[in-house]
Amino acid sequence: MRSSTLKHLTLGCAVIAAAGGIGFMRRLPAPKPRASKFCQVRVEPSKRLAVAPTTVAERPESYGFIVKYKRTAKPSVIAQMLEQMSVRRPRRYPNLPLLAFGMCPESDAGATDAFLERLRKHPSVEYVEPNYVYKIGDTRPNDPDFAEQWGHFNDGQPIKGGQRGTPGVDAAVLAAWDVTTGSRDVVVAVIDTGVDYAHEDLADNMWVNEGEIPDNGIDDDGNGIVDDYYGYNAVGNSGNPMDDNGHGTHCAGVIGAKGDNSAGIAGVNWDARIMALKFLDANGRGTLNDALECIDYAIAMKQRGVNVRVLSNSWGGGGYSRALEDAIRAANANDMLFVAAAGNSGTDNDRLPHYPASYAVANVLSVAALSPDDKLAPFSCYGKKTVHLAAPGVDVYSAVPVSVFGQGYKHFSGTSMATPYVAGAAALVLARNPALPVKQLKGRLLRSVAPVAALDGRLATGGRLNIARALGVRGE
Repeated sequence: MRSSTLKHLTLGCAVIAAAGGIGFMRRLPAPKPRASKFCQVRVEPSKRLAVAPTTVAERPESYGFIVKYKRTAKPSVIAQMLEQMSVRRPRRYPNLPLLAFGMCPESDAGATDAFLERLRKHPSVEYVEPNYVYKIGDTRPNDPDFAEQWGHFNDGQPIKGGQRGTPGVDAAVLAAWDVTTGSRDVVVAVIDTGVDYAHEDLADNMWVNEGEIPDNGIDDDGNGIVDDYYGYNAVGNSGNPMDDNGHGTHCAGVIGAKGDNSAGIAGVNWDARIMALKFLDANGRGTLNDALECIDYAIAMKQRGVNVRVLSNSWGGGGYSRALEDAIRAANANDMLFVAAAGNSGTDNDRLPHYPASYAVANVLSVAALSPDDKLAPFSCYGKKTVHLAAPGVDVYSAVPVSVFGQGYKHFSGTSMATPYVAGAAALVLARNPALPVKQLKGRLLRSVAPVAALDGRLATGGRLNIARALGVRGE
């Protein structure tokens, strides 16, 4: 958490949060060759452990809770409540009004539910919820072959050197590039495991905080974070959002790997700026509080004049969170599109919601995964009312940190990979139409899909992402 947040509040609260999850992302594990992973979140009563958890089914350490106070609550009454409940000093989110993060007293560590209920019933409290834990779970390894980006242009080439794709089943990126290849004036925030900002295909397209001098150990811009040159690391409470997992870098590569530079791949945008916001750690685990801090950081930078227009979110699961929904509404009020992965459990989100993709907020755009043969990926969640469109999400080739994988590019599969395709598409549309409001931006992406028979009745639009059409040109 940022040190600046300590200045903004005299409040504090606390509890132990729960962990767990349902998957949203597929990706590969660390240093050895590995394959897809998907983001998981599981929510269950949490207790302190004598040792760290070793599987997603085990309970995590205490991660605290999120509280929202009522607008009518008096600071003096809140302070009295906190003192009576022996709660430590709280931490506030400067741009998410009335929300605070806290930890419960040690005396209540074994009675979390009772503590939360007492806090929840106080007349000054609007709601309380656990500081949910988000996690990426491993699946089978996926060995890379050669660089192929069928999601950009599919002419029936073999995918990973094996089965051929169906010609024309892509996001019409090549046709879109006839109109624009992107703009450095558009900033996309990747809320994930961080980004390898030194990667050969990403270094030139990283957003930099012009108010900060890198690596001088000073908070030059006075925002409470030291050396936040490329973004923010909520996990380490620092200004260094380096990716030590690989998932965030892969997503960033789909959005904005530098194009036409004789290296690696080309992102949907040849030119864009990627803001790295890290809330998932090296094991793919993150908390609700840290996710809120990343959204808060993006809003703060937007209010400082940084043109952050798109938030890419390849994660999710767990229970409904009013705090996260409030944060997404705050992003909407600041004209930011919130692109989210529909999930990898292969279930109907209309019946079993997956968050954050299932929040009914105007700026949320939920993305399913499409395979190279124009079918919904077997693992992809769907929903005629709640999942909007599909994008390439099977065997997607993109950047990964060499320090993690021993090489710079890998194939991943999952709705996590489909999400940055849509986030990248949004940035490409904004490159051509920079003043387009978020409502119209979302509407344009949805109206321009290419109808797909296999998606009819399963997604709100019944179609696949078509970036060329979103830019007003024919792209089949």
